[in-house]
Amino acid sequence: MAARLFLAVLALLLLALPRPAAAQSILRDAETEAFFRDISRDMVVAAGLDPRSVQFVLVGDPSINAFVTGGQNVFIHSGLITAADNVNELQGVIAHELGHITGGHAVRFGEGAGPASRISLLSLLGAAMAVAAGAGEAGMAILGLGQTAAMSKFLSFNRDQESRADQAGASFLAKAGLSGRGSIAFFRKLQGQEYRLAIPQDTEYARTHPLSSTRINNLMAVYERDKAWDVPSDPALQARFERIKGKLIGFVEEPRIVMQRYPEGTNTAPALYARAYAWHRSGYPELAIGETAKLVARNPNDPYFLELRGQVLLESGKVDESLPVLRRAVALAPNEPMILTLLGHALVASEDAKLQAEAEPLLRKAVSLDRENPFTWYQLGVIYDRRGDKPRAALAAAERFSLEGNAMGAVMNARVAHAGLRPGTPDYIRADDIMLVAGDALEQQQRKKKR
Repeated sequence: MAARLFLAVLALLLLALPRPAAAQSILRDAETEAFFRDISRDMVVAAGLDPRSVQFVLVGDPSINAFVTGGQNVFIHSGLITAADNVNELQGVIAHELGHITGGHAVRFGEGAGPASRISLLSLLGAAMAVAAGAGEAGMAILGLGQTAAMSKFLSFNRDQESRADQAGASFLAKAGLSGRGSIAFFRKLQGQEYRLAIPQDTEYARTHPLSSTRINNLMAVYERDKAWDVPSDPALQARFERIKGKLIGFVEEPRIVMQRYPEGTNTAPALYARAYAWHRSGYPELAIGETAKLVARNPNDPYFLELRGQVLLESGKVDESLPVLRRAVALAPNEPMILTLLGHALVASEDAKLQAEAEPLLRKAVSLDRENPFTWYQLGVIYDRRGDKPRAALAAAERFSLEGNAMGAVMNARVAHAGLRPGTPDYIRADDIMLVAGDALEQQQRKKKR
């Protein structure tokens, strides 16, 4: 009986604690990632952080959300971008998330969970004693009270962290000379959603976050005194926001919705972006190519317009036509790893031996700038395999599998690379590192299966 009671308590407690998000799609886009860096740089500096160390990741999820994890990683849901009306709203959200980073909230989770666990375990002991004494109903009552206290303790801790992040974010906006209007506007959006979902607005004791009305009132008292309150957003950044929003809507929304929001005849950059993606995803390559032609005509020297045109041509089977477009994009943006990778992919797809030689240094440069792109490693592996360099092909595969979370594939390929590479070389040492890290991950997976 005591064992069953313990398991019941443990299960209830785990329900009260946050879990890592399920595997979600990460959306990589050179223009969007550059935009995130540019709109946040002043806030990152104001927070006392190094802009090179803070990473922004776009998550393919329609919900309006953003979060941080261990380290200095800010995850932004695609739904948040599509719901925002202007760049200042997005900056307000980013400022709040930077508040979580500087407060160390991701690593301080145990401070809130620990007391909740202790309360729960104490209630377990009390309940077990009552049951042992023959008072089963009293024992379950004690258990229920203990769980309520544990949950209340944890939620209170979480609300405090959110309030601290709000205030820290407000200070970062002020130091960066950015208005808090966007922050308030976005909180009002959230409040409107809560009203529509009939989420109670009269009490917060059962909430993970403070009431939106409370947050708005507390922040208004800070923002309205700040000299940046009436400072408008940078028009250039707002124009870039509209572009990436249009691009994202074209990529994630159903084509009919895209066409409603950006109807034919609307030839702004956001509209052309959106329709190009929608036509491309729907299997109408010529229409997509036509939209990208209009984009490039607007500005022949925009590397991101050229990147999209080259991508659509390449993925529509027009490899030879894509090459000069992508070469031009790389010439204009020589340090954008995803554009380098796209050109490398086009060169590899040509299957021309001379073009393979052109692709290798591009892909090597891409991984030197960004080692976190599995597709770049895949393309490098193809080049090495065609050349007959099996050890380096295996090492590239090990890098790719490691990034994709395939510990078995990473270990097996790292072993092949390790056996064929000259000891002491950088590639040999890297293969050894992957073997160790992926080997540990594989052992942990196997231990979990045995439980």
